[in-house]
Amino acid sequence: MKKILQINVINELSSTGRTTSELGEYLKKNNFESRIAVSIGEKSNEVYIIGNKLDHKIHAVLSRLFGLQGYFSYFATRKLLSYINRENPDVVHLRNLHGNFIHVPLLFKYLKKKQIPTVITLHDCWLYTGKCCHYTMIKCERWRNSCGKCPKLKDDNVSLFFDQTSKMLKNKIKYINELPYLAVIGVSEWITKEAECSKVFENTKYIKKIYNWIDLNRFYPRETTALRNKLNLQDDLVLLSVASGWSEKKGLDKIIRLAKELPEDVTILLVGSYSNTVGTLPENVKLVGLVNNPEELSYYYSLADVYLNMSLEESFGKVSAEALACGTPVIAMNSTANAEIIGEDCGFILREFDEQEILKCIQSVKEKTKDFYRKACVEWAKEQFSYEKNAAEYIDVYNTLMKMKEIEC
Repeated sequence: MKKILQINVINELSSTGRTTSELGEYLKKNNFESRIAVSIGEKSNEVYIIGNKLDHKIHAVLSRLFGLQGYFSYFATRKLLSYINRENPDVVHLRNLHGNFIHVPLLFKYLKKKQIPTVITLHDCWLYTGKCCHYTMIKCERWRNSCGKCPKLKDDNVSLFFDQTSKMLKNKIKYINELPYLAVIGVSEWITKEAECSKVFENTKYIKKIYNWIDLNRFYPRETTALRNKLNLQDDLVLLSVASGWSEKKGLDKIIRLAKELPEDVTILLVGSYSNTVGTLPENVKLVGLVNNPEELSYYYSLADVYLNMSLEESFGKVSAEALACGTPVIAMNSTANAEIIGEDCGFILREFDEQEILKCIQSVKEKTKDFYRKACVEWAKEQFSYEKNAAEYIDVYNTLMKMKEIEC
């Protein structure tokens, strides 16, 4: 039985954590052994925990001081490599490696030395830039060449003093291009095309798109009368937005501006953590707080008449896909992967943020009613974001890499 080891910052929680655990379950149902190594999660026979909270904090401090992200946690990474030796996986599948928990050069050198087939899933842009997870809002193209003079030094993975982005990008180009059996998977057409332009993957022959999937047994249209009554939204048209944490990166400033222009019978519902330092929310914006349970989250998606995705930087946009699966049309910005996630009659794509244009979209939903969009949204989600279909594509990738190694050996 072939064995797959996934490495990610988190397991089960958040977008990438759920994707990691769901793929692990799919592998077990299809005659693979699944192993997962993460910095945050519950330890088990199948889940290995990398380092500990103290190590992660030390890594974070050193990263800020020296400007190097993913260059510490040396001893935790040595222990991880010993674990990989014991488990002897046929494929190692890398997801998000930024998060102050792993010594990235040490890991890549090991994978090269052991000639382990490797899959990289690009949930964001970090693995092909010096250090940033996204660069479109500041219109930065330095990642195409050598980075340096980083305009986001105090953003994403913060560096207090030194700009080491040129060094980190050069090392990624070196170490990743040396991996003997590598497949790179973009979670959208947008990020896949961006990765193809990167020197980090210039020797990679296997680059393809596999959309993130949605668990359609959890995300589907629900009866939400009780939830509407609980939130006192019986007669309101509801606009929903979901984020793990609310900030301008997720479009909070745009949502607040929009709230001031809305009719009295329209309410915005925000799901996610919110810091009071951001400012006071308008009265027609209701804050729910963080919701990690997928079933509970699906009720909020189903309750909404429209889902608002005002983020300009989405590698995939899983919240939009989950809303569609629950039969809710989406309003999104025409930036990064946003547009490709929304099918015909599944919502509205805006060229730029414009309150009046959004009001026209809302009026269209009012006139046609949500029922007009529901079937198209659900069918599109089933077609594009099927758990069974998209997870099966990863098995095809694993088998291709293992066959490549067998032929060369």
